[in-house]
Amino acid sequence: GLCSDKVRFWKIKDGRSLLLPPCLVETPEAHVLERAVLESRVREVEEENRQIRLQLSQAQGTAGQAADVGNYGNAVWGASADTGPEDVENTAEERTNHTECPRSPMVQKCELIHVACVCAGHNASRDVVTLVKSILFHRRNPLHFHFITDAVANQILSLLFQSWMVPSVQVSFYDADELKSEVSWIPNKHYSGIYGLMKLTLTKALPSDLTKVIVLDTDITFATDIAELWAIFKKFTDKQVIGLVENQSDWYLGNLWKNHKPWPALGRGFNTGVILLYLERLRRIGWEQMWRLTAERELMSMLSTSLADQDIFNAFIKQNPVLVHQLPCFWNVQLSDHTRSEQCYTEVSDLKVIHWNSPKKLRVKNKHVEFFRNLYLTFLEYDGNLLRRELFGCPTQLQGALEELDEDDQCYDFRRERITVHRVHLYFLQYEYTLTGDETDITLVAQLSMDRLQMLEAICKHWEGPISLALYMSDAEAQQFLRYAQASEVLKNRKNVGYHIVYKEGQFYPVNLVRNVALRNANTPYVFLADVDFLPMYGLYDYLRKSVVQLDMAHAKKALVVPAFETLRYRLSFPKSKAELLSMLDMGTLYTFRYHVWTKGHAPTNYAKWRTATTPYKVEWEADFEPYVVVRRDCPEYDQRFVGFGWNKVSHIMELDAQEYDLMILPNAFMVHMPHAPSFDISKFRSSPGYRYCLQTLKDEFHQDLSRKYGAAALKYLTAQRNI
Repeated sequence: GLCSDKVRFWKIKDGRSLLLPPCLVETPEAHVLERAVLESRVREVEEENRQIRLQLSQAQGTAGQAADVGNYGNAVWGASADTGPEDVENTAEERTNHTECPRSPMVQKCELIHVACVCAGHNASRDVVTLVKSILFHRRNPLHFHFITDAVANQILSLLFQSWMVPSVQVSFYDADELKSEVSWIPNKHYSGIYGLMKLTLTKALPSDLTKVIVLDTDITFATDIAELWAIFKKFTDKQVIGLVENQSDWYLGNLWKNHKPWPALGRGFNTGVILLYLERLRRIGWEQMWRLTAERELMSMLSTSLADQDIFNAFIKQNPVLVHQLPCFWNVQLSDHTRSEQCYTEVSDLKVIHWNSPKKLRVKNKHVEFFRNLYLTFLEYDGNLLRRELFGCPTQLQGALEELDEDDQCYDFRRERITVHRVHLYFLQYEYTLTGDETDITLVAQLSMDRLQMLEAICKHWEGPISLALYMSDAEAQQFLRYAQASEVLKNRKNVGYHIVYKEGQFYPVNLVRNVALRNANTPYVFLADVDFLPMYGLYDYLRKSVVQLDMAHAKKALVVPAFETLRYRLSFPKSKAELLSMLDMGTLYTFRYHVWTKGHAPTNYAKWRTATTPYKVEWEADFEPYVVVRRDCPEYDQRFVGFGWNKVSHIMELDAQEYDLMILPNAFMVHMPHAPSFDISKFRSSPGYRYCLQTLKDEFHQDLSRKYGAAALKYLTAQRNI
């Protein structure tokens, strides 16, 4: 069939590629057809026939059916997120358009649209997600994103798209480091640095058989279907190779201040936040050599660029004006101060692309800025899971897996959770910790949700080492967290904390999946597997590193247990030493952890022995033991079948024991649990017999799996469970 439900990977020379293009085939016939259509369009005198073409397009409704990269047939691709299947035939152009422009030539339903972005660092990786959401929200066509990235953006975006699993979206990555030598000789004063020049290299960076691409800055928001922009390629004359919107500030007029000397430009110049690049033609005219010669010539007098690639594009266009196709300005409404952006549209519903190209971003001056800001914030906080909707008629992998589940199973919801793929955004904030080569270094690993944010500052004060945190949040909550972290003096000054967002989906808290995200992204040889409700004792980081050496952790399978205590007081004078903790224990201001509700969880720690211990001591595993431990980073991961409350840590300690880790209690370490309201999942466990039944079913299945993996040695866990 046209659309396959099998996931296929598109391999690309010089670019690593992810994800799934259904119904995408290139044919020579399509290219012949494309050239013929272009030649016929070039012969039209567009302005003279404007009204005639408008009437024709309205009458026929089928103008411009030529394919761009292949003859894909006439499959219907699904409606955008805000429309239903019944109005799938109503393209964006058919809605009311106050600009009274002619309808753009239609893009075929299954035509693949290519989009390129340069993205480097943590902040740009966050910004580009909002751009992508705005594109996905309106789109009706399959898309292929091409990202020129540094190592940071590559790591973040590759997992994000892999876990997002948006149907009919492909993603390819190209290493910016390999392109730096192409542009590093150009002095650039713009804050974007070397990455601000990378768009000049796209004919070289992107696959040689890619004919056209839309190039976007990361600070762009779409308010319409990107296919409308793609269709403008068909309006190019046979000489035109670049499509750009006029610059809406006076920068290139050279009158902003005394002695202001901008690079040469045609009139007001052009803005390079949105570019249509006809790659095939650019290669034909020798683009690489042409822009280099232009840059070399101008740099002799200008010495450096002020607006990065934009200066070079403009100098090139001034020399070769016939090569540019000027786009209507609503395709790049530039919201920097002192622009003519308000002249771009008569009503805000006209505009199609918003470009936040002021360093002030959302605080820019424009009479409609509230409207623009709200549009931007809508996509910023929009639930990305809703964008997983299919383009009509192509089932996804997840659907196939769901069909294999028994809907009559009492524990269907639990089993469904196991196959749910949660979107993951690694390193949501700036992260600068680099490994020192210290073979004893330890990362504190924990997970949290919105209701535990207040613990972060305290943990950072108690633990100066690296931290890997996975946060289970909605898109809107992730933005609240971002604002909270940026406003906190404590958090914004800590660069060795990796914050990884796992986006909410489903009715359970997938606690072990979230823990595993934090564990996988720890960068040190050892990890301290903690919970966010605990404050480590002051100095624990250094003490644990010494213990790692003392107990020869590099050559022995050991799990170092940090004894856990708790307080019921919200305001606690935190114990400065073991002696002080013991005194508070005797006075009743501290307790051994969960002694009054779940003694089994920590009983094997043997608190009575710990009181007087001066050296580490080994304890045997017992049923339901769930201590907080330091282990090597290559320890087993948490079992993800356990969601919500119950057995999520118990199962992990059981597996450590099955793998013959020695459980060693540290005599001079402790952590204190701070009080908080009970979680939603523990309330469900206490009130729902069905929840408890399913948890027992999952435990039984876990035991069976342990027996298969570890043989007779695992029988003791089953026996221990039956004796409870």
